[in-house]
Amino acid sequence: MILAAGIAGENLSHTWVEVSEERLALNFRALAETVGAATEVLAVVKANAYGHGTELCSVALAKAGARWLGVTSVPEGALIRKALGEAGFDRDSGKAPSILAMCGFLETDTAGMLHHGLTPVVWTVEQVGWLRGLGMGVHVEVDTGMGRQGVRPGPELEALLEEIVGAGLRLGGMFTHFCSSEEGDSALTQAQERRFEQAVAQVKVRGLRPGFVHAGNTSAVDNPVPKAPWLIELAKTVGARAMVRCGLGLYGYCLPIEGDGVSAVRAKVKPVMTWKARILAVRELAEGETVGYGATFAARSPMRVALLPVGYADGLRRELSSTNERPGGWVLVHGMRAPILGRVSMDLTVIDVSRIEGVKTGDEAVLLGEGCTAEDHARLAGTIPYEILCGVSPR
Repeated sequence: MILAAGIAGENLSHTWVEVSEERLALNFRALAETVGAATEVLAVVKANAYGHGTELCSVALAKAGARWLGVTSVPEGALIRKALGEAGFDRDSGKAPSILAMCGFLETDTAGMLHHGLTPVVWTVEQVGWLRGLGMGVHVEVDTGMGRQGVRPGPELEALLEEIVGAGLRLGGMFTHFCSSEEGDSALTQAQERRFEQAVAQVKVRGLRPGFVHAGNTSAVDNPVPKAPWLIELAKTVGARAMVRCGLGLYGYCLPIEGDGVSAVRAKVKPVMTWKARILAVRELAEGETVGYGATFAARSPMRVALLPVGYADGLRRELSSTNERPGGWVLVHGMRAPILGRVSMDLTVIDVSRIEGVKTGDEAVLLGEGCTAEDHARLAGTIPYEILCGVSPR
């Protein structure tokens, strides 16, 4: 099943995104099989499901068996709760996934957190105070080396745990976030594991039993040095279930793993998003005619070119532009590569279709998908697939 995301009347749109529900489910199951039945997979759907459509993907993942979803904020969580309810996954049914608001909250978010049944992440005494008396389950983030959010093991964590108990809250989970998951056998990751073990030991001494102990993103699951066995054993020490938090792999991508070893997931997942556009016009260029701002490309011989109604305002990166000396990105037309000519502008992009037979106005061009992946775009743009996917504009 293809879920089309875009403005009303997708079939008439000049540019649109298609999301494969089948591939999304297969990717989720591939990640779950890799970590094994003893480990839960939290499906990360923050940032508009990495550009794929939060509501569409959340429902599809719930159908695929996801019992936890991860979001950034209360508004994201509220949107998902509504979509899940309309799809039959209402909170009273017992089938609705739990939703973890992973990036903290402010006091003004408390009512929304409670109303929509979201699970907050806490790491400060102040945050716990905002939830006092509400009887909610919370997940505590432990900073083991990421240096963004999280409580440090030792006295800071001890004070936080005391406050959680005093506030009548339940410790639903303990987690940390690795900063070097893309390294095959990272000494920094090993140091983070030891710090996290210290934090979990503090919980054990207090006699607390979190529901989940979790660590690791897609790269940690894909890493040839498996984290799941360590995590499972650590969770058992406090009677908890292990969990990993996967985002990029759900949508069909993995970052390269540095060092030796075979990745565990990359060959099993496939891109979920296909971004397409309709050709606006086809024209002939004479030798010497130039294309785009700055006239950075000039035809060396007669050419046939096509115009696409997309540009950097839509998320097609300007770094995919080309000159006569430097090739840029490409799209697929009739299954063949059509190189981008000149500079990608805000709303329009010119492509070379000289070697492709029968191209006409209204034909489809694939901007992103198989044959022209987010990894291809990222390599040319000097960035990572995350940024390419998240950069696809709702326009």
